[in-house]
Amino acid sequence: MAFNNEADFEDALIGLLTSTYGWEKQVLEYKTEEDLIRNWADILFENNRGIDRLNDYPLTDGEMQQILEQINLLKTPLKINGFINGRSVAITRDNPDDKAHFGKEVSLKIYDRQEIAAGQSRYQIARQPKFKARKSIFPDRRGDFELLINGMPVIHVELKKSGVPISNAEGQIEKYAHEGVFTGLFALVQIFVAMNPEETEYYANPGPEGKFNPDFYFHWADFNNEPINDWKEIASTLLSIPLAHQMIGFYTVADDTDGVLKVMRSYQYYAANKISDKVSKHKGKWGESDQLGGYIWHTTGSGKTLTSFKSAQLIANSKDADKVVFLIDRIELGTQSAKEYKGFAEANEFIQETEDTEVLISKLKSDDSSNTLIVTSIQKMSNIKSDVESKLKAEELQKIIDKRIVFIVDECHRSSFGDMMQTVKHTFKKALFFGFSGTPIQIENEKKGNTTADVFGDELHRYSIADGIRDKNVLGFDPDKVLTFKEKEEREAVALEKAKAATAAEAISDPKKSAIYYKYMQDVPMAGYYENDGKYVCGIEDYLLENGQYRTEEHQKMVVTDILENWMTISHAGKFHAIFATSSIREACQYYDRFKAADPSIKITALFDPSIDNDDQNAIEKEDSLVEIIEDYDARYKQTYTIPTWAKMKTDIQNRLAHKKPYERIEYSPEEQIDMLIVVDQMLTGYDSKWINALYLDKVLRYENIIQAFSRTNRLFGEDKPFGTIKYYRAPYTMERNIDAAVKLYSGDKPLGMFAIKLDRNLENMNAVFLQIKNLFEAAGVENFEKLPSETSEKKQFAKLFIAFNEYLEAAKVQGFTWEKLTYEFDSPDDGHKVITLGLDESTYKVLVLRYKELFGGGGGGIVPDSPYELKGYLTTIDTKEINSEYMNSRFDKYKKALETGDSNAREAAKQELHKTFASLSTEEQKYANILLHDIETGDVEILEGKTLRDYINEYMEAAKNDQIHKVAIAIGVDEQMLRDMMALNLNEKTINEFGRFDALKATVDIARAKEYFERISAYVEQLEKVKLPIPKVKIRVDKMLRDFIIFGGTDILLESDFSSYEKSINKESFFAVDGVAAFSNSSWTYYFSEHCDSLKREVCGKWMYFYNDVDFAKNMCLKSIKEGACLEAKHGNFKEGVCCFYINGDDQNAHKKVIRFLLDNGLVKKTSDDKYYNVSFKYDSQTQAGEYGTGFTADIRLEDFIDLQSGEWK
Repeated sequence: MAFNNEADFEDALIGLLTSTYGWEKQVLEYKTEEDLIRNWADILFENNRGIDRLNDYPLTDGEMQQILEQINLLKTPLKINGFINGRSVAITRDNPDDKAHFGKEVSLKIYDRQEIAAGQSRYQIARQPKFKARKSIFPDRRGDFELLINGMPVIHVELKKSGVPISNAEGQIEKYAHEGVFTGLFALVQIFVAMNPEETEYYANPGPEGKFNPDFYFHWADFNNEPINDWKEIASTLLSIPLAHQMIGFYTVADDTDGVLKVMRSYQYYAANKISDKVSKHKGKWGESDQLGGYIWHTTGSGKTLTSFKSAQLIANSKDADKVVFLIDRIELGTQSAKEYKGFAEANEFIQETEDTEVLISKLKSDDSSNTLIVTSIQKMSNIKSDVESKLKAEELQKIIDKRIVFIVDECHRSSFGDMMQTVKHTFKKALFFGFSGTPIQIENEKKGNTTADVFGDELHRYSIADGIRDKNVLGFDPDKVLTFKEKEEREAVALEKAKAATAAEAISDPKKSAIYYKYMQDVPMAGYYENDGKYVCGIEDYLLENGQYRTEEHQKMVVTDILENWMTISHAGKFHAIFATSSIREACQYYDRFKAADPSIKITALFDPSIDNDDQNAIEKEDSLVEIIEDYDARYKQTYTIPTWAKMKTDIQNRLAHKKPYERIEYSPEEQIDMLIVVDQMLTGYDSKWINALYLDKVLRYENIIQAFSRTNRLFGEDKPFGTIKYYRAPYTMERNIDAAVKLYSGDKPLGMFAIKLDRNLENMNAVFLQIKNLFEAAGVENFEKLPSETSEKKQFAKLFIAFNEYLEAAKVQGFTWEKLTYEFDSPDDGHKVITLGLDESTYKVLVLRYKELFGGGGGGIVPDSPYELKGYLTTIDTKEINSEYMNSRFDKYKKALETGDSNAREAAKQELHKTFASLSTEEQKYANILLHDIETGDVEILEGKTLRDYINEYMEAAKNDQIHKVAIAIGVDEQMLRDMMALNLNEKTINEFGRFDALKATVDIARAKEYFERISAYVEQLEKVKLPIPKVKIRVDKMLRDFIIFGGTDILLESDFSSYEKSINKESFFAVDGVAAFSNSSWTYYFSEHCDSLKREVCGKWMYFYNDVDFAKNMCLKSIKEGACLEAKHGNFKEGVCCFYINGDDQNAHKKVIRFLLDNGLVKKTSDDKYYNVSFKYDSQTQAGEYGTGFTADIRLEDFIDLQSGEWK
């Protein structure tokens, strides 16, 4: 169902929530913060009327203020989450009527996560809540609706109509947060929801100082991970009771480790719920030796640690088990997991670490609830029986065994098939075991005849790697097989060996040898395979592996050469790191030496088992390599590691690669980084670093080991890391076969999308998208991409297409594409030989970047908050300074020579040729380039030898800016040099007041002079005799004027000396021209008119007033209204002149009457030829900026709704 109006969508959604999905039917409409605080107070009173609490005496304003002060002190959503889920809040009673408690502290129940649609829980909706501006510079705001639990606004929902992307709603939320909307009572908001009828995303509130990160905006999905987008289904799931209650109470996590509030994804919710339910249903079965709880198949990188913690927390809170033990298969991972679990734990929860088996025993024996959650290693747990038996009596041991113990085993594909796990299961026969794995063992790769299901029971929930890639929770992979030997050479080596011949001629000349020779040259596949009866048929590479072909010096040199040749491209000039896995420790050491010799600038190290076996004939060689590796590491990074402290060095390596403490900002110190780590098996499972983007393999892996190793590269990072790059060198055809088998096994039957598309497809896609962009501009009548299309729909389409183009481009760059080479050749079994030439060069691309930047406010300095386009800010950082400057200047030289000839035809042709190159200039630069050409032709500028077109443009722009700065200094008395210095810094909204510089600049303003200036300019522009502005309003105008002037790179203003030449100033910069419309603007009014008007009399100008001091918004809206025919739509039948539209904040009768009174009293509403008042229309800021009125722009309320247009009397 589509909604063409946001209000209709809001009605339908709220109606469904209140009628069907658990929210109270009485909706709180248009409430202020004070109204909602009183509502909360009423609920607190009803829930705490007892004699030991409020004693039947309501809460006072002072007592509510005490609660709000506690919220203000907490500041962050992370800490406020603890407040909400802390169940109660303490106040000191100041209600004198409550004589029993007056002056004493009482505790009030605020929320109970366990009372889901039960007990005292209340579920209300506050529709269109009013947000009072936190600073005078900001406008008041109004949200769409809040979901209140027990009076607390915990979920904020922003809506958009059909066809408007939810990114607009997300931008609106971010803007509100920036303005301080979500403070005070609204600081209680835990979850944001942005939705239109076709799509919904939800995410945790990052807080006033937090960063909104779209990587952590989630879609809700069903149990099978199919995304739910229809608004009715969202209402029945995510926003319904009980789920909304559970999301706040159980599925938001205050992570102290990262210092942020997290909200769980749908698949984490289903998994944790499944485990909790399984334990709950196990009541009465603890003595039956049924150990199989089940396992969770969640792909690597999907947040298994958080899911396992939440599962344990739910079990502990339910009291369905006495102990929950997180079982980790490596001691160092146990330490890391314990830190993470402690970060997730609430204030009243304790995560118990176990330094040794003795401590573990004491925690298991304890009946203290603080010892419920335990983190330990499988090694310690497997030792427990022998240790206990030597120190405890049999009955004490039995007491531990008889406890209701739940084991949650991390990375259960690794540890669950060995003797230690069998010992644990044998010792704790009554315990319940659950496993977590991204690569559970299946029948195809069973270990010791067992699968993960055999060890743990049924699969409880699956979120495969294909699901994660589709949902953009992890990256896909770009695997590439690299042949170090030609296939023909490899075949011939095996064929000659099998035919027992020295040369091909010898083999062919003998019939028996010839048959064998041709069998291996033509029939035997490169990779072996299994026949239907299970018999394995060897391939060519099996024989090569057997005879050591891939251990040769020649092979290793080819591998090193390939890695180094592509190093800068794949690593993004060293920004990212790589892991190189070899087949043996000896080979790891050999490669270490080869890389050192080939390119000492690449910072490498190696990591493998350091133990020395004296019986090993290579022991001395290994020890020497260890010494070399450690000494190199110590010298490069100024460390003092030794062979005995190898484990500490390993920790240091892990932290460097992950940029974790103490190396959090190591990206700014490249000399401290590790470029590539050489390993054998270590770090290929269980290790996470988003800074690793490439895996090089000179070893053969199978099944779970492939997926685990590949997954070291798939953590999200940003635009520079579109996928994980995988290159494999040893037995590449065999590895290709193994990869296909692993993907089939672990993709959950959804392999599509796991692998990045290859370079040829990326180039073809770039050509296809560029053609669409070209057609879009041409259809809009824009040649050479010299400006943006005029229609909003066209700009939206361009934004989408350009983002898509850049996604293909970024991937192609990693795969070897460069702008210096536009034609590429490809050979593949499917497509044969093909040649692809990119349809644009780098100059054209940078022109498109310029046009894209112009979709942003301030010439690319920041995203327009209410932009109708889906924009990617990172694209505005692409350098466009040098775009075919040489060619443009050659056309300029040709134009100058044509001027000298006096041939008007030659001059015009050269001018047109030069004008085509202006597409490579920004819109502002194009304006000055055209002025320059005009001045050249009129003789107002002297052409000097050696000066380029760019030189002239820069001079014109600098002169204009200097003139603008001087005018501002004259107008308001601001320090001219300080303003000039700030203009040179290219500041944006975030940096403008760094070090207090903007405040210091404002302090230099002569307020008396500024007051006089704004009053005079207002009186002149508004055609009033006199305007009086109070000092606070003057300061607001000063802030607005200077802030916009600095951020947007300057703009011209009117001085009193300009007034007399008003009609001549159409070409001055106090006017701006877009799409055939010119307009003049000052700090509170905007006039617009056709730039072809013969007269500039005010009565033919449309007039807009707005109460937000938002000049740019007024410009955009008035231009849009003319272009879309809004003035005609709103006109009274007898109009022969312009139309007025007034923007107000609020929709109640009094707000309208105040505005109307102001307009009428000040003569601001003109009359038509038959002496009727113009039928002025009123619009609302939030609705209009969201584009709700479409092309019709039909008014909601007209002046005639309030007064008689003929008499002017109130109705």
